[in-house]
Amino acid sequence: MAAFPNDPTATIPDRIKGLIFDCDGTLVDSMRIHYSAWKEAMEAVNIEITQERFYSLAGVPTLTIVQTLAQEQNVNCDVQAAAENKERLYLAKIESIEPIHSVIEIVHREKGRRKLAVASGGYPDVIQKSLAAVGLQGMFDAIVGAGDVKHGKPAPDMFLKAAERLNVKPQECLVYEDSGLGIEAASAAGMQAIDVRPWYLSKG
Repeated sequence: MAAFPNDPTATIPDRIKGLIFDCDGTLVDSMRIHYSAWKEAMEAVNIEITQERFYSLAGVPTLTIVQTLAQEQNVNCDVQAAAENKERLYLAKIESIEPIHSVIEIVHREKGRRKLAVASGGYPDVIQKSLAAVGLQGMFDAIVGAGDVKHGKPAPDMFLKAAERLNVKPQECLVYEDSGLGIEAASAAGMQAIDVRPWYLSKG
């Protein structure tokens, strides 16, 4: 199967019936704010999270990240409370997030032409608020978040659940992602994926 050209204006083949988007770092430029919230939340429970480690866990559900870091650093803490605190801290800064225009233009162009979904490791209510902050509320036919599946990325579950909710076969879906784990998950789901990072990182 031929790879898709890495160009946001490229024509999407007719065989693609569903588009699935990650949220943070794909639709919204929120990673800096997420990292700030992570730093603050983890410091409160004596856990260290470096920027490098944060980016390596992109796409992983919040609760799983806390569990992983606590286990790695042999820290005993209320994992659920720490995860919820991280999300509260993020929401307090949510008005600062910016849209990733090259990807959002695809959403607007394809709305009504193909089925659209978001599949993200965040909590569904937080995803909804992130989308609303950049004017994307009501644009998606399905939203899959933490808690909707047993295994987060890089397992294929989130993307398969999104395809199921769209009533589209996995092989008829195209995924837009900004993380290696997300691209791995899309591949495991039998879907092609486009890495959107070159669309904005190359612009400095």
